[in-house]
Amino acid sequence: MSTFIAAFLFLLVFFLLMSIGYLLKRKAVQGSCGGLGALGIAKACDCDEPCDRRKARDAKEAKRQEYLAKHRIL
Repeated sequence: MSTFIAAFLFLLVFFLLMSIGYLLKRKAVQGSCGGLGALGIAKACDCDEPCDRRKARDAKEAKRQEYLAKHRIL
């Protein structure tokens, strides 16, 4: 029973540290090969025109990057 409790606590601490890392970096967990990003593919579909949700998300990210560049401390 003590082995089970130790393993559970280890996994709990591991997931806690992973969640803290995600909150601080705002970067999703990805595989070691990088997935589609390693191939230079920005999206899973091969549409010529991105959907409205994708356009809105890209615009929001561009605005966020502009804000971060403008208010950079260093």
